[in-house]
Amino acid sequence: MAKLFKILFIILGTIFIITAGCSRTQKTATGEKISDEELVSATDRQKMALMKDIDRKYENPKAHYELGKLYHRQGLWDKAEWEYNKTLAFDPVHHEAQASIVKLLIDKEDFTRSAVIADMYMSQASVSAKHSLLLGRAFQDRMLDDYALSCYKQAHRLAPQSVAINKQIGYYYLLQKDYTNAEIYLRKTFDLDPSQAEVAGELGRLGVKVQTYRKKAGNVKKLDKMIEKQDTQEK
Repeated sequence: MAKLFKILFIILGTIFIITAGCSRTQKTATGEKISDEELVSATDRQKMALMKDIDRKYENPKAHYELGKLYHRQGLWDKAEWEYNKTLAFDPVHHEAQASIVKLLIDKEDFTRSAVIADMYMSQASVSAKHSLLLGRAFQDRMLDDYALSCYKQAHRLAPQSVAINKQIGYYYLLQKDYTNAEIYLRKTFDLDPSQAEVAGELGRLGVKVQTYRKKAGNVKKLDKMIEKQDTQEK
């Protein structure tokens, strides 16, 4: 019995020493009390949490993508690209990861490869107006405006009567201060769905008077409903 208590005492003592070492508090030269846990950056804590998520389930595109973004911000190009590619291995239409790879290569000044890969992703999306639009938004979020516009025009060729696509292009041109083209596409989206008060307001600021209606136009396409659903999920 005494031997058992001795073993338990040793185990408890070891746990105490390990725990105390992990959360050790020390004084600085100015007398400030700090602990090692306080000195771990938010980025490192986030990295450790993501790595745990990946350890639990390696086929986790969200965790790989977030870890890739973290490495990207730190300038760890190779690690970031690896994680982005892992994201696409588990979710081949993860447009945020696709656009992030292109942005990463541009940040590395690997312009030839970035152009080739961007063209590849746009080609993959070219069979779908929805995916062309979503890829365009991902490019625009990363200030890759030329690629964004190419995707939007690709989406428009596939679905020229889409409310969402015409609206997206109209707002794109507004941001670029190309008010002539902005008016063209905003007029088009408003004609397709005159219930859009926000679009009416933008047209008004462009000097175009329109009247809104509460009920949506009957020709709002299934594609626009799918895009609206996607937007809701992303918020």
